[in-house]
Amino acid sequence: MTITLDIRPEVQSELARQAAAQGRAVEAVAAALLEGAVHLPAAAPKTPAKDMVELFEPVRGLLTDEEIDVMFRRNPSTGRPVDLA
Repeated sequence: MTITLDIRPEVQSELARQAAAQGRAVEAVAAALLEGAVHLPAAAPKTPAKDMVELFEPVRGLLTDEEIDVMFRRNPSTGRPVDLA
């Protein structure tokens, strides 16, 4: 959502000073202040995942099988020789 606000110059300069001190954009600081002022009720705590499939459900489908194979393929080198004698 985009909101246009008319604010006093001294408020604008203080907002810019705070944003610079935090290393953030003025818009991000203003949005955070507005979100804090709204006082939304806290979300109900999520129950822990029952298994690995449920835990990783939010990321399912982000990568193709081929992309996963490339990321997690085995190193083809044989490594150091092992003397078993």
